Amino acid sequence: MVRMGPDVPLLNEYKQEFFWKRFPQTVLGGPRFKLGYCAPPYVYVNQAVLFLTPWLFGGVGTLLCQLQLLQELYAAVLSGMLMFAAAAGVQALALHAARRSGTVVERLGAPNNLVDEEEVEFTQCISPETVRFIAPGKRFGLNVVLHTVLAGVLCGFGTWYVFLGRLTALYGSTGASLVVFVLSWVTLCIAEYSLIVNTAAETATFQAQDTYEITPLTRPLYVFIFIAVDLADRFSHAVPELQLASQTLHVVFVFLPVLWALGVLPPLDALLLWGMEQVLVFGLGGSPMSSNIRLLFMCAVSFGVAVCNYFIPSSLGVVLFSTSAGFLLSLDLSQVGALCRRQRTSFRDHRVHSGGSPSFPLTSFGWSLGCRELLLFSSLLAAATAEAGLLHHFIGSAQSQVLVTEPQGLVSYLLIILFSLCWALREIQGAYVVAGMFLNPLYPKGMSNVQSFKQKSRGLHVVAAIRRVLLYLVSPFAMVAFLSMDESLRLLHSVTVSVGLTRAFRVVWQSSEDALLQMVVVILVQLAAGSKTLPGWDALGTGVQLLLVGLLMDRLGQFVAKLKFTLTVLVTSWTEKKQRRQSAGTLLALNASLWPLVLAVVTLSAVLAAPLLPLFTLPIFLVGFPRPQRSWPGPVGMACPCPDSVFYQQMSGSLASALTTAFASGSLEFVPGSVAPGSHFLGRFQDRMVWIMILERGYGYCTVNIKGLELQETSCHTVEARRVDEVFEAAFERPERLGFTQGFNLHWGNALTPCAALAVRVYSDARNVLSGIIDSHDNLRKLQEDFMKALTWLLLRNCVQRQKGLLWSSEVGSTIGGMKSQSSQLAQTTCNPPSEAVVVESNMSSLRFRQDSSSLTSFGDWSDEDDLFGPQPARRTVALVTAEAQRGHAALHTGASLPGSVEMDSLFENMALSALQPLQPLGLSIGMPAVDRGRNPEVLRESPHLNFSCPQSEVFNLPPVWRTAPLLPSRLLSLRQLFPEEWFRFSLGRFGLAAQGEPLEDMTKALKEDEVLKELHVKVALSCLISVGAESAFTSPSYIYRLYCGDVPWTEGLDWLSSSKDLYQLTLQAFRFSFKLLFDQASLGPMESPEELFSTLEEYERDWYIGLVTERGWHDSVLQEKPFLFSLGHDLTMGTYTGRVLSLQEQLVQVGRLNGEGVRGQWANLSWELLYATNDDEERYSIQAHPFMLRNLTVQAADPPLGYPIYSSAPLHFPCL
Repeated sequence: MVRMGPDVPLLNEYKQEFFWKRFPQTVLGGPRFKLGYCAPPYVYVNQAVLFLTPWLFGGVGTLLCQLQLLQELYAAVLSGMLMFAAAAGVQALALHAARRSGTVVERLGAPNNLVDEEEVEFTQCISPETVRFIAPGKRFGLNVVLHTVLAGVLCGFGTWYVFLGRLTALYGSTGASLVVFVLSWVTLCIAEYSLIVNTAAETATFQAQDTYEITPLTRPLYVFIFIAVDLADRFSHAVPELQLASQTLHVVFVFLPVLWALGVLPPLDALLLWGMEQVLVFGLGGSPMSSNIRLLFMCAVSFGVAVCNYFIPSSLGVVLFSTSAGFLLSLDLSQVGALCRRQRTSFRDHRVHSGGSPSFPLTSFGWSLGCRELLLFSSLLAAATAEAGLLHHFIGSAQSQVLVTEPQGLVSYLLIILFSLCWALREIQGAYVVAGMFLNPLYPKGMSNVQSFKQKSRGLHVVAAIRRVLLYLVSPFAMVAFLSMDESLRLLHSVTVSVGLTRAFRVVWQSSEDALLQMVVVILVQLAAGSKTLPGWDALGTGVQLLLVGLLMDRLGQFVAKLKFTLTVLVTSWTEKKQRRQSAGTLLALNASLWPLVLAVVTLSAVLAAPLLPLFTLPIFLVGFPRPQRSWPGPVGMACPCPDSVFYQQMSGSLASALTTAFASGSLEFVPGSVAPGSHFLGRFQDRMVWIMILERGYGYCTVNIKGLELQETSCHTVEARRVDEVFEAAFERPERLGFTQGFNLHWGNALTPCAALAVRVYSDARNVLSGIIDSHDNLRKLQEDFMKALTWLLLRNCVQRQKGLLWSSEVGSTIGGMKSQSSQLAQTTCNPPSEAVVVESNMSSLRFRQDSSSLTSFGDWSDEDDLFGPQPARRTVALVTAEAQRGHAALHTGASLPGSVEMDSLFENMALSALQPLQPLGLSIGMPAVDRGRNPEVLRESPHLNFSCPQSEVFNLPPVWRTAPLLPSRLLSLRQLFPEEWFRFSLGRFGLAAQGEPLEDMTKALKEDEVLKELHVKVALSCLISVGAESAFTSPSYIYRLYCGDVPWTEGLDWLSSSKDLYQLTLQAFRFSFKLLFDQASLGPMESPEELFSTLEEYERDWYIGLVTERGWHDSVLQEKPFLFSLGHDLTMGTYTGRVLSLQEQLVQVGRLNGEGVRGQWANLSWELLYATNDDEERYSIQAHPFMLRNLTVQAADPPLGYPIYSSAPLHFPCL
């Protein structure tokens, strides 16, 4: 974000013009009377005629009915037939125009933005261009038929709905009837136009694209709903409620265009999902589901249970069936399928893959449905069913209506006591008490040490365990006992009683804390009434009473949260200077003068369970359309991944384990009642932001979605992250003794309220600038020595692993028989990075990368001090090139370019110029003397079998391919002093003991004295040293960085080294180990002894991944939870080299609860602003930083394509018992 502040425009000039063209079209249902350019008059006349066509045909029917020439029914049928014919004509004309223009209609349900903005050249009144502009047509042939038929039916029933005789009978006034008649036909014309001619973009948009053309059906559907109520009133026998509803809806029908324009009424898909969710939660006692399929399945099953309860003749049967069905449906049914398929192992592997290796044991209770879980759930089901049946049979039938003196009265007092205890024990679990207003003095202070924090939290854990027993074991059985003895069970075969009892027996298990609170409220009402009867209340029965109490408390909680969000937006629009726009004073004055209207908007949004939409996040409040709790239509788990996503993926498993304890203890709750689906939490650790959303909640389990926000912080992100840190510091980093002012939550008005600190296994990220280390001449001289030691150690270690069957080399495979076992694959994956990982992921020099890509090294990898062509290598003779080409050198034969070289396009297609055999006219070699390789006395032909003096030396023999370096022996002899002989003998002794399996001093001594073995390792090590250009001391940090990245400049032996993949990887790994040694010795001091160096290299091999952030091995090591990772980087802006160290450790992640209604309101505005107003400006006002609302973070956490979280987990189911 470059530009911030209150003067950022809400809409830029281009979008403002686009919006004011689109909005009138939305209001009128599709006609485009404002085009932004000159158009012939017939374009407007044609649209006006089509818009008024339904009114014309309806007027014909109405006139014939008023003249008593036709009855109402026949007049309505006539109007419908005329409209059907007109709609068919419009569709036929649109299809004909599309065929004449030679294009296929590829129009989605919502108008294309490009079509709205392009300028059309009109030629004639009914030319193809004009017809396609006015009536674009349908995409699917089925919709052509369906929409045409619906247009006729809608016009017929609409005519019947607004007959003047009907309106006069409803209101008894001709004047009022005429007003309603005229305005009602406006509504009908809008609905017909959007259905058959052209569909306007709706402000209530749920899907980003309307693939199946559902949007044209939205407005006609609401018209049919109004007509259905009127038809029910017509054919009923004078039901006062229906008559009142019909009178009211006829008036509301007039205002439907306003509701459509404001986006209050949801589209069909959102309406269906929202309706099922509300019925499931408040009517059937369930929970919102984590997916649409689960929601549909659970609604069907729960509805079937209610139907069965209605038809069961015995009250005892109803009690037993409701108790068992309620318990079973409240469990995590997603584990049943895994149990039936017997894929418990694959389920665990999926958890590890999706969330990293969890810190809890895979056999922990509740994570999968096993024998222990089945035994517990079966025992609970049997105990609950037996309790309910016995109490109802022996006590329920003899129960009187006096609550206090009967057994049900005793259970009532027990429930009140249980609620008080659970509330008190839960209140002391979090960082704040009393709805987040005051600091909890019992919560541990100081977050510097994880172990200290755990030690201080032991008392709270004991309290949490007691609460868990009371809430999940004692309370459900007490509530089942209360319901089993209820007198409403006598009133069977009533729809309301059946639904109420179905919900009551299920919510006891589905949401025990909420059910306990609702039951206590019902009991208190009965106790307050005493011996008096409440006719309207008592007649409902306990089940319906609990239903109403649950619905009322949910809406009341939403109202309070929405009111707090409203006050936050209002107050901060003036108090925050960076949020104070020029219109802030005017908007505050309007809200103050129209406060009853603002309060009505808040109340209506709470009643509808719809988000409160602050337009552009300004204090202009609208009622958003109702939608599911998830807020988004797509499946859970969509994200915009990047390399940093792997850190969130790794911590999600451990975070889910920590959330298990937090949810069970109640430390994430503020008000009475459990953490309901739709709640949002924010976690903070170092530079990481974790967004947690509750998707589903049941007995003993919870389903969440974990999102990770970007790590590369923008200016807006930084402002809000700083405020988040301040809020958490005020809660967790506080003094031991608190006064009243210090104990009060000074950030109570913030959208974030701290809850608890959770111990999570995460990677701690440390970055260091290497100035003074990588450019020190002493360190650079030491680097060559460490490189040789590391390479020698890796060669010996490679031999030992190969001898033990832990490693398989392609070069060894050509001379040594054997099969690659599964154990060797596992060892290679866990102990060593995959050999191809470094090759593929390293910089542009690797052969494999160059074969797959024709691009050169990115300009970002170059700096001013770099030598673009690397150190000057020894010039290769033409004879050497010719000999390599003749014997089919692998690296050149494949057409791969040489590492470090710059290739040019050749005439031989994909073959690089460096791979071509040089021309030798007249037997000359471009002026160079010919060299006879076969007669050169310095060329040694190695025998594949060496004569070792010690039999055990065969273990440390190297593959023959590694001994064929095309280097002169004299050159190797000149570098003989660089080989660390003492270190070789020491390492050989240590590895010899490991290879022999038992300490044999004579054998170890013989190994050390084997000169043939030593000379073999000397030759291979020095050949690798020369091949990477390290025969002289390193002098340039840029060269070290290039070599660390695998971008080895071309040298004389690089072709040979690159052809041996395993040796190349060992050499690169050795250099990275040596650089890590350089880094550690510069920070901690030099190595004191060979034993210390040997143990350090062993630690590197076992516990470290040393490579690059961009490599696949880095990603895999994070997911495998390698204890440490190291990477070398180059900051191009600062011109410095940096070292990055990741260490896996248990850290405290601070978690706070967000205002859920504030999040839903901002997401509703985001959906409206991007999908309708198409305001995708990255500097728009509604995405700017807001320290109180956390506006930028909230936008990031939205699902793509509107938001951009870098990680989003699939629904994670974890236990809460």
